[in-house]
Order: sequence, then C-alpha cells, then structure tokens
Amino acid sequence: MSSQPQTALNPLAEAANATIKAENATVFALLSERGKRFFFPAKGILAQGAEAKAKAKTANATVGIATESGAPMHLNCIGQYFQGLTPAEIYDYAPSFGKPDLRQAWAKKQREETPSLGDTLTSLPIVTNALTHGLAVIGDLFLDPGDEALSSDLMWENYNLSWETRLGAHISLYNFFDKKLTGFNLESFTQSLFSRKGRKLVVALNFPNNPSGYSPSKAEAGAIVNALIAAAQAGSQLVVVCDDAYYGMFYDPACETESLFGKLANAHPNILAIKIDGATKEEFVWGLRVGFITYGVKGGTKALYDALEQKTGGMIRAVISNVSMPGQSIVLKALQNPNFRAQQAEKVEILRKRAAVTGEACRKAEYADCWDVYPFNSGYFMCLRVKGVEAEAVRQHLLEHHGVGAIALGKTELRVAFSCLTEAQIPVVFSAAAASIRALQKK
Repeated sequence: MSSQPQTALNPLAEAANATIKAENATVFALLSERGKRFFFPAKGILAQGAEAKAKAKTANATVGIATESGAPMHLNCIGQYFQGLTPAEIYDYAPSFGKPDLRQAWAKKQREETPSLGDTLTSLPIVTNALTHGLAVIGDLFLDPGDEALSSDLMWENYNLSWETRLGAHISLYNFFDKKLTGFNLESFTQSLFSRKGRKLVVALNFPNNPSGYSPSKAEAGAIVNALIAAAQAGSQLVVVCDDAYYGMFYDPACETESLFGKLANAHPNILAIKIDGATKEEFVWGLRVGFITYGVKGGTKALYDALEQKTGGMIRAVISNVSMPGQSIVLKALQNPNFRAQQAEKVEILRKRAAVTGEACRKAEYADCWDVYPFNSGYFMCLRVKGVEAEAVRQHLLEHHGVGAIALGKTELRVAFSCLTEAQIPVVFSAAAASIRALQKK
C-alpha cells in the first residue's frame, strides 16, 4: 500500500526553518511537523495590501472591504454603540500579527511588570483571540500526535481539549501541592522533569493557577526555574508555556509577582519560554478576546524571533485571519489611559477583599469534617478537597437543594469562584456546601 506523497515545503517555510535552525537548533527541533510547514504569506493578499496602503496614492483596489468617504463603510445602527473610536479602529481588518501599536504597548507593559527580563531580547507580542487561542496556536506549532506535555494535576480542562483531543498529544501530570497542602510540590515537579531527561517536553506553568488560585512564593518560583534549568542542562529540550491568564491578581505579599517568563526567557538555550497572557482578566474584558504570545530563549536573536513570529502569524492567518479590530483598539486605548493602573488596582483590591473573606469562611473549624482547603493566594478561585463523598454529588446537591453553583473537578475537588461572589454571599456558599456534604455523608 503506497503512502501519500509529502507536499513540498513552501519556500517561505524553508527560509524560516533555515533561520531558526541556524540561530537555535533546539528551537527548530521543538517545532511540530505542522510548525515546520507553516509560514506567513509574505507575498500574499495581506502583504500586497499593506504595500499598496503605503504606496497607492492614486487608488487602492486591494483591500477586501467597502469604503465610503475615505473610511470603512458602516451602518449607523452599529456605529452608535461605539464611542471614542474612529471607523478605522472599529471596522477595518487588523493585521494577522495584531495592531503594531498595541503590540508595542503590551511589550512595554510586560517589561515594566517583569524587571527580571532586564535587557533580554524577546519577540514582540503577537495578538491572539485571547488565551485559549494562544494555547491552541502553541499546540499547533510545537505538539505532534503522541508528543508529551507536562502539567499539574490541578489543571484547566481546555489543555486536554486543545492539546490531547484536538492534536493527539498526551498530557502527563505532576502533583501540584505537597501532601500536607502547604505549598507547591517541588519534589513531584522535579521528579517529573528528570524522569523525562533528554527528551522534548512541553511544560505548562499556570500561575495564578486555575482551579486552585495558588501562586508560588518567591522561593518556590526560584526553585521551579532552577529545576527547569537543571533539566535543560541534562539535555532536555523544553517548551515552557507560562500561562499568565490571571496575572496581577496577587493577594499575599509572599507571592512571586513576576511572571516566570522573565527568568526563563534568558535561562538556557534548551528552554524556549513562551508567555501567553492577555487583557481578558487583567483588564476585565472577557468578551473582547485579546491575548498575546511572546517568545524568549537564551541567546535569541531578532532573526530567530522574526521567524517564529512569521510562523505564528501564518497560523493565525490560516485559522481566523486576524483578531477583532474593535477589541484591539479598546485594549490599546485602555493601556494609553493615565487612569488605567489606578482603576485596575481598585478592581484587584475588591478581589483581594473577597479572597480574604473566603479564606476566613472556608477555614472555620466547624467545617473540618467536610473538607480540606487547598492553599490559595491569588486569581479568581479556590478549591476544597471534600471528605467522604464525591465532588460531583456535592455539586448537584448544592444546586438542587441550596441554589448554589460550584464546579466539580475530579472525584474530590470542588472549585469556588470567589471572584463572582459578593462578600455577603461567601459565608452562605460555604455553609451550604457543608450542609450538602453532611447530608450526603449520612446516606
């Protein structure tokens, strides 16, 4: 039975591959077969349109939009809902890489928040349709069927859906917390790394963690970085994905408040660090769907990052073409607003107070027979490890008998999103959870 012939690589893909291989052979080896095939169509419609936009002074017949009076054609019944944006900032297509001024503004923000980056050269952030899309793009570029990714056992389910179900990769788990539930399980993490010594591995680091709401302490963060460097020194080839979806929502002074991307981006030539972040939670704009992918590797050059950006932009072009223009325009306006940081801090303070009330309510001695509390110090969530019953049964009982919604994860974990509860509601939720658990324990 004859096999299907392989399609020849596009010359642009070959050129990008040659650049990546010359600049860092490990990064080239980390690419999936799909990643090696991808390129941005530099002479395609978008590129020709961009060239015409700069040079076509008489008439520009390249753009696939309708215009009127020198601006994108639009309906007043739609335009009435936008204020402070020009028609071009609303209706026009955005570049596949994202609006250039937004990419620069987000890069500036990243640098301000991550002093450990220093003057390390990284790629320019590439705009994605929020973080889920960012994770999908990274999977497309770096995971083949059968490849292995490493994540904690407390993990967002979209990792499974995107990387396992969609791409056929395999996610292995380490224990996120130590047995006494006092903090990050460095022993399990390190053992998981070194049991795969010398291999390609995609490692997902999600802090603040969904579902647990935990961020490592500064000492734990340093130990995580050191473990990854030691694995790289031992010959492992690592893609380390820093999923910073809930970045900035830290409620304990002991938390590491920098993204681990800062240290990993210049850690070792065998570590390709990828920061996936976005405005979704940081600017409280869940529906705008604006996220970013940023690459960093020790010794990384502009040529290397340009090639990675071209592949990433090509992947975005192939799947969604580009990310929402009004979403990008609004996020940029927010970053440029002098009141942005103060307003952001006000909202984070509200969440900090909710987390404090949650910590007091869930740790009452009277609930010791119902659950153990996983550590939490950041983000949107916290988790209970329920005793004597399964979490799904508790979830259903809570909903049916108390009108309280929570999320069951695995057999024993019940996730509570304090981010969407008022301070007055929080004690009620835990009282109801205890009542449901006790009712089920008696059955």
